[in-house]
Amino acid sequence: MTDAKTVAMTPSLKLIQGPIAKLPTKYGQFNITIFRENDKLDHAMIFMGDLTTKDPVLCRIHSECLTGDVFGSLRCDCGFQLSAALQAIAKEGRGALLYMRQEGRGIGLFNKIRAYELQDQGLDTVDANLRLGFDADERHYGVCGHMMRAMGFDHVILMTNNPAKINSITKHRIIVDGRRALEYGRNTFNEGYLDTKAERMGHLLHHQD
Repeated sequence: MTDAKTVAMTPSLKLIQGPIAKLPTKYGQFNITIFRENDKLDHAMIFMGDLTTKDPVLCRIHSECLTGDVFGSLRCDCGFQLSAALQAIAKEGRGALLYMRQEGRGIGLFNKIRAYELQDQGLDTVDANLRLGFDADERHYGVCGHMMRAMGFDHVILMTNNPAKINSITKHRIIVDGRRALEYGRNTFNEGYLDTKAERMGHLLHHQD
């Protein structure tokens, strides 16, 4: 791969970083680089400003959601969170968004739609995953730590509502200096989904009428 470099190598992980390119967006002028995990998954980091200074980086770890991010689905809050995070980084003038290929909380797009079908029959998002033989959340964040360090930072202010994400990234030698809530997009189609995340998965959500 031209202009690629290996940034992590263990018995279970080979992580290669590609070149950095400009990415003008409707939110502002970003840059983008891709990290290839085990020659299979291509994760993206979209960033703005100098990430290598001593100040913590405003950061979002965002799991891929085709239905929400691309098609504007109202069943989840993913697309709303993605947009809000990019706007926050643009406003700050510095920050990074890690776009991780962990669709459906790690079960993949095919199984995510199978879970949707079970939710249509009355199961919540946790029980649907369990019925399919998965954990409620199959995602992992070790790769994120390698990606951050490869870009020269290990202190972050994490944009998340999920304490488990903070705990996980901390275990991978990233210092979380603060948390910024990211509550957007509640509607009649996703209130049950959001309530389940709060009640059964510990997400820090505060329903406001």
